[in-house]
Amino acid sequence: MQPIIAIEGLNKTYDSGFRALKDINLEIRRGETFALLGPNGAGKTTLIGIICGLINPTSGRVWADGHDIVRDFRAARSRIGLVPQELTTDSFETVWNTVSFSRGLFGSAPNPRHIEKVLRDLSLWEKRDARLIELSGGMKRRVLIAKALSHEPSILFLDEPTAGVDVDLRREMWNMVGGLRESGVTIILTTHYIEEAEEMADRVGVINHGEIILVEDKNTLMAKMGKRQLSLQLQAPLQHLPQGLSAAGLELLDDGHQLVYTFDAQHEPTGIADLLRQLNAHHIEFKDLHSSQSSLEDIFVDLVRARA
Repeated sequence: MQPIIAIEGLNKTYDSGFRALKDINLEIRRGETFALLGPNGAGKTTLIGIICGLINPTSGRVWADGHDIVRDFRAARSRIGLVPQELTTDSFETVWNTVSFSRGLFGSAPNPRHIEKVLRDLSLWEKRDARLIELSGGMKRRVLIAKALSHEPSILFLDEPTAGVDVDLRREMWNMVGGLRESGVTIILTTHYIEEAEEMADRVGVINHGEIILVEDKNTLMAKMGKRQLSLQLQAPLQHLPQGLSAAGLELLDDGHQLVYTFDAQHEPTGIADLLRQLNAHHIEFKDLHSSQSSLEDIFVDLVRARA
């Protein structure tokens, strides 16, 4: 299937000489939820700005739903909805008018029924006649999402959409995103709440210093790069590991009160049974045990540190 977004050899160098993007090649599949992760200044917002037609690339090409974003700007841009980081709204306009006007900017015919549905989905219906200046920051964030959905885009960019918003809005927004995904909308998100990416994304891309350093299926990535740990709280502290217990990935913590075994998440942990047998042979008793697996955030931090 043809990717809904295709990027070839994309570069961006600003007038100051700063090279924000370096030879980006990326394909985003139709209908997927793609998480673009990276530290501050990595190039995420620049990349999104270029795809959405807000920033001019230095070189390279980008297609959105088969349309070149430079040569066929109007068609490409009409396929895209963008929820930006900044709360930029017309303060003295009403919610209904600003969302309806946004739909008209993309050349879409008036559709009050669709606007009403979007406002109801975002709990904005009761505020439809309120001026934006009268709304809270969370409500203004909802309006930005409504504007991005006003023209029924097939591609939706969410650039830090839940930064600084309340728990209720975050939950409502992700429920809405789930519904959009089921309807076939392709969703690209950046977020500092990496647990959101872990929950929602099908694939993950990591960008650092303007370069894409990894693109991987989320589950495959967590299986390949994740770690698991078995932690045992000992009945009596150990001064050191007995001879024969110094296996790879085994260490004493908490002044000898805790024994921790770390292993690759993708490998069958047959060593756990052997470890428990060895503890029994050495008459080492434990009162509690706990198993954990590294999160997407742990993997992301390790990747960025490795490329620092």
